[in-house]
Amino acid sequence: MTEHRALKQAARERAASTGEKYTQARRAVLAAAATGVSDPVGAAQAEFDRQVATLVERGYPVAAGLTEDELRARLEALRPAVAALDPAADAQRGEFGFVIVVSGRLVPSARAIALVRRRDRSGFLAMLTADELATFAPIEPVAVPDAGAYLMSGVQSGRSSLDVTPDDGLAQILAAGRSPLTIEEGIALVTQFPEAVATNGGISLAGSRCGDRRVTAVWISRGAPKLGWCWAGNPHTWLGIGSCARRQGGAA
Repeated sequence: MTEHRALKQAARERAASTGEKYTQARRAVLAAAATGVSDPVGAAQAEFDRQVATLVERGYPVAAGLTEDELRARLEALRPAVAALDPAADAQRGEFGFVIVVSGRLVPSARAIALVRRRDRSGFLAMLTADELATFAPIEPVAVPDAGAYLMSGVQSGRSSLDVTPDDGLAQILAAGRSPLTIEEGIALVTQFPEAVATNGGISLAGSRCGDRRVTAVWISRGAPKLGWCWAGNPHTWLGIGSCARRQGGAA
C-alpha cells in the first residue's frame, strides 16, 4: 500500500471511530505521525493547529459570540507554550499530551457538552439543569488560569483508577502531585479526543464541586457522551478519575 493510500485509510478509520469529518481525522493522523519524526516542536504545533481547527469545526466561534478569526486570534496566544509540550496521545491507555481548554467565560459548559461529537452522536447534559451545572466550581487545591482559554498537559482519563470512588481517587491524584480535571477540562478532553471516553471507560471530573456529594462525570449513554453525576463515595467499574499534570498559558 502506498503512503498516500495508507494515510487515506487511516483517516477514514479514525473518522468512522470518532465521528470526525474526514479532513479533521486526516489532520489528526498526520499530527500523530509527526510525533515519530525528529521535529517534536513541529509535531506539537501540528497538534495545536488540529485542536484549534476542531474547535472551529465544532462551532465554538458562534457559541462564544466571536468570529472564527477572533477565536483563532485569542487562541494564538497559547502557541508559544506548546513548543515545550509533548503532543503524543495514547487513547487505549487514556493518556494525552496536551489539550486546549476553553473556559466557561467564553462557552458555558452546558453549551460546550452539546458541541462534543463522538461518531455520529452529539454530547448532552443529563441529571442536571444548566443552572445547576453553573454552580459547580473548581475545588480549593485546583488552580485554574484566569483566562478564556488555557492549556493542560500530561492528561490522563483515569483508566488506572476504574472502580475507585471519587473521594479515594482524588486523594491518590493529589498525593501523586497531579490535579483532578474540572468540568470544563473534561469537556475539552472529549471534544479533542472523543475516544477518551468509551463504553467501559467514563471520566469522573472530581476537580469541580458544588458543595454536596455529587461529582460530575462524562460517560457513554445511548451511544453518546453524557455529562451527568455520580456520588463521591460510590465506585464504578467503568468510571475513572481524570487528571492532569499541569495547567499553563492563558488567552483572553
